[in-house]
Amino acid sequence: MGASTSAILLLFANLVVFISWATSSSIHENFLQCLSFNSNHTTPISNVLYTPKNLSYSAILESSIENLRFSSSATPKPLLILTPLHFSHIQATVVCSKKYGMHVRVRSGGHDYEGLSYVSEIPFIIIDLSVLRSINISIEDGSAWVEAGATVGEVYYRIAQKSRTYGFPAGSCPTVGVGGHFSGGGFGTLMRKYGLAADNIVDAYIVVSDGRVLNRESMGEDLFWAIRGGGGASFGVIFSWKIKLAPVPPIVTVFTISRTLEQGALKVFLKWQQVGSTLHEDIFIEAILGAVSGSQEGERTIQVSFKTLFLGNTSELLSLMKKSFPDLGLEAKDCLEMSWIESVLYYADLSGVPENVLLNRIPQFKNYFKAKSDYVQEPISEIGLQGIWKMLCQDGAGIMILSPYGGRMDKISETEVPFPHRKGNLYKIQYLVSWDEEGERVSKKYINWTRKLYAYMAPYVSKLPRAAYFNYRDLDLGTNKLKGNTSYAQASIWGLKYFGFNFDRLVYVKTKVDPSNFFRNEQSIPALSPWWKN
Repeated sequence: MGASTSAILLLFANLVVFISWATSSSIHENFLQCLSFNSNHTTPISNVLYTPKNLSYSAILESSIENLRFSSSATPKPLLILTPLHFSHIQATVVCSKKYGMHVRVRSGGHDYEGLSYVSEIPFIIIDLSVLRSINISIEDGSAWVEAGATVGEVYYRIAQKSRTYGFPAGSCPTVGVGGHFSGGGFGTLMRKYGLAADNIVDAYIVVSDGRVLNRESMGEDLFWAIRGGGGASFGVIFSWKIKLAPVPPIVTVFTISRTLEQGALKVFLKWQQVGSTLHEDIFIEAILGAVSGSQEGERTIQVSFKTLFLGNTSELLSLMKKSFPDLGLEAKDCLEMSWIESVLYYADLSGVPENVLLNRIPQFKNYFKAKSDYVQEPISEIGLQGIWKMLCQDGAGIMILSPYGGRMDKISETEVPFPHRKGNLYKIQYLVSWDEEGERVSKKYINWTRKLYAYMAPYVSKLPRAAYFNYRDLDLGTNKLKGNTSYAQASIWGLKYFGFNFDRLVYVKTKVDPSNFFRNEQSIPALSPWWKN
């Protein structure tokens, strides 16, 4: 106990006017005392609480919002933001919020596609983990402890400072926070060699709904399984991860080759569908489909760009490509050799920029966007592609990003972690459209395009269920009730798409770990109610 009266008074002065969830001043005081009494007093929690009256409130709230759809004046704002310096601040916030009825959202990097880490339709607070970002690397045993507020760019940079021959299999956007990225799966250019980020987690620390801090040993294998691909926000606040580093060669090779339909893109793409997932696991060739200006004024045509990372030198790559994918016509002049950390910059469109740009937490691009996802298990026919070309040439169209599977992804069981999309998938599709103009009418135009393309694609993608990638959050798939418990049947509408048959085990773990459903959002794993309460 022993919290100073001044600390409590400071908290009260900052918050009492703004907390609308209660009207009794005694409840206010009790909540604030609860925060102080349950936190580490060497780092007073009063120093890391921000309400709308604080000058820093708006800057902190906006700092990592990537999708401007959730940054308008009409977007619900948190009653307060906590930026913990120590896990005891998280414990205090969880314990006291549960006691006094506060709804909590947890934000690591702010890249949730539907804004669920910092927006809620019911009164809420944000635990913003951005200050908890330390990274401690041990090259000796090939591991690192990474706090959940770090970005993947920071992780890559700190690894490279220690060794140029280690990396980590996570995403290509450097400002993504590891908290949500790791817990939702986390795929990147090393996926075919090493699997997902979630496949390379060996320990974690989490604050659960009763305020306890647990690691892998104390949480047990069920919960440790669930947070590696099942979405950590359903189960608690994960504030630190232990990862297994991935060896990479001193020299890697990258290239991007683009072809329009007039340059034979169709033939090359048809071949890529057949071989992209069967190539040597050291080769990752992503296909990006979009419309560009044609040869005639006002004409539009389709361009397919093949963006590639190879874990080796140019001569080795040319030899492999000549055998497996000669249709692409790769030549030595197309290739660039570099270190793996330089390839991170290449994939982030930051070639030539100093490596310390990876320490920049500010998103490169802030715009309005909508995304959806699919998995392809049989090559799309030429007839099917013709329809895709037409839709990509429409006004308001976006792009399609196709990421090949196979390699290591085929060798990991679909039940090893909650992420189930393994053997049998040729590639994953991300449908992505972005725009710069504000307004509901404009947003509807672009969002409707993604929905129409998604509907068109139904015959060509996975079925029963039509699978989706959890980290490409899509509320079109279905949502929970925020007040009260969501039924298993209602949640399974979206849950089976993300997790397949792993959804049942996730529900079991959720019910055991958080039976009161304290940690919840529009697509959190539901807790089953006891039969006598149904």
